[in-house]
Amino acid sequence: MEDYIQEILISREEIESHVAEIGRQISRDYKDKDPIFIGVLKGCFIFMADLMRHVTVDCSMDFMAVTSYQGTTSTGAVRITKDLSENIENRHIILVEDILDSGVTLNYLKNYLSVRKPASIAVATLMDKPARRKAEIYADYSCFEVPDAFVVGYGLDYNERYRNLPYIGILKPEIYE
Repeated sequence: MEDYIQEILISREEIESHVAEIGRQISRDYKDKDPIFIGVLKGCFIFMADLMRHVTVDCSMDFMAVTSYQGTTSTGAVRITKDLSENIENRHIILVEDILDSGVTLNYLKNYLSVRKPASIAVATLMDKPARRKAEIYADYSCFEVPDAFVVGYGLDYNERYRNLPYIGILKPEIYE
């Protein structure tokens, strides 16, 4: 599996350090606010689990499943395949995503969820890739800014593979071209 990685972009140790810092920051910002973390499946699951271990305030979680990608690019059409189980009215929402890329999906989700009248909506992402942004959306909490390369590992995949890598790596182009 590691033969398909061009280079390690972000090490396991760097991830652990930055995720812990974001967890501390969220804990300070959401003291006495009882936020609900909403993970965007599937890619967020490792990041969200590690992030929540560093959050020291009362909170809950839920998940949504959304599709908008075909291969390595966004189709621009967002489809919700699993909606929330929790009522979010008057709740402070933290949308958790593995990577903020084009922004199309997160922008859609923020608009979709805002109709349910939450108290606030923030975005926490492991990685931000501003070079690919198509929608006006920004992360409130971000661990890393990454270049315009196809990254995998720590929950991110290519065709459901490589999620289990403990680091973020750049996938060799010949794998997906």
